[in-house]
Amino acid sequence: MNDTLPRWVDIVLIPFINLFLALLVSGLVVLLIGKNPIEALTILVNGSVGSSYGWGYTLFYATNFIFTGLGVAVAFHARLFNIGGEGQAALGGLGVALAALSLNWPHWSLALPAAVIGGMLFGAAWAAIPAYLQAKRGSHIVITTIMFNFIASALMVYLLANVLKVPGSASPETARFVEGARLPNAYDVMSFLGFSRSTPLNISFFVAIAACVCVYFLIWRTKLGYEIRSFGKSEPGAIYAGISPVRITMIAMLISGGLCGLMAVNAVMGEAERLVLDPVQGAGFVGIAVALMGRSHPVGVFIAALLFGALYQGGAELTFEMNGMTREMILVIQALVILFTGALDNMVRGPLEAVFVARTRQPVPPVPTTPLTGGGHEEEKKVEP
Repeated sequence: MNDTLPRWVDIVLIPFINLFLALLVSGLVVLLIGKNPIEALTILVNGSVGSSYGWGYTLFYATNFIFTGLGVAVAFHARLFNIGGEGQAALGGLGVALAALSLNWPHWSLALPAAVIGGMLFGAAWAAIPAYLQAKRGSHIVITTIMFNFIASALMVYLLANVLKVPGSASPETARFVEGARLPNAYDVMSFLGFSRSTPLNISFFVAIAACVCVYFLIWRTKLGYEIRSFGKSEPGAIYAGISPVRITMIAMLISGGLCGLMAVNAVMGEAERLVLDPVQGAGFVGIAVALMGRSHPVGVFIAALLFGALYQGGAELTFEMNGMTREMILVIQALVILFTGALDNMVRGPLEAVFVARTRQPVPPVPTTPLTGGGHEEEKKVEP
């Protein structure tokens, strides 16, 4: 967080301006292809938050992005750029599936903790290898985590096609989880709000909220969190204070991978109820944008995840209802939001910093003087303040 700006400017105003600019440019793009940007925005908003159906999908997508956004945010605090959320979430899906298939669970309240542990363990284990290579061998964390995404994808294809596939089935997927491992969806717990039986929103949304609270207390209320932030601010200063770079790198990446692995609780156990190919569907990469836009703060991550959830759901409705609006156009809008909130953030931040620095700069007081007389001429003698 920037010390020259008030907290509300850094967390609220700058992301809002970035979002406004992204939507403004998106509107121009829509106008250039001959469509009405106001109509497109109306469809997008109504499709994402205008009904219980839209809210069900928006919050489902947002749940995925909360987990991956928190994972990236924890790594950011240690000045580690974890781009491996995609692979860590995929391996988290394997952990969730193995936990759900391991027993004939009598109730979801028993299966859920096992799935949470399985997802976190497998996600953390997949992040541990790039973390070790960074901490011990100096391999760049960005390169190794990207490469491990591809390795994870190939590994999951092999396992689902040759090891975990149901005998006699042509589909590369596991068996459906037992009824006792089925998580309640929004219809089961909040049917009075109008949610239907088919809504993908499920109880893992509350797990995501709990994860936000836990990350907040970890980063800002514990000694470990202080060490992570200190290491991220200044590695030489952290070393001088006795903080081990190897230890912090490993711990931060393990927590980051574990949080990304938790995404599978929502996508694998909550929605698909079995492990399928590519259950992540890009949520690991979206988590990077969510963490950037949310300033690596759990509250900001939560709000940014809601925004991207709305873009995903509203974009799907827009391609369905407006002729000429393809999925590629929706990707352009999402890319513009990422561009303005990430790469072009300093375009807004720089001028605002200059304004606030100018307002807070104290004027230099004039040097007082006292008159002196002598030799018929009046002189002034400066008085040192």
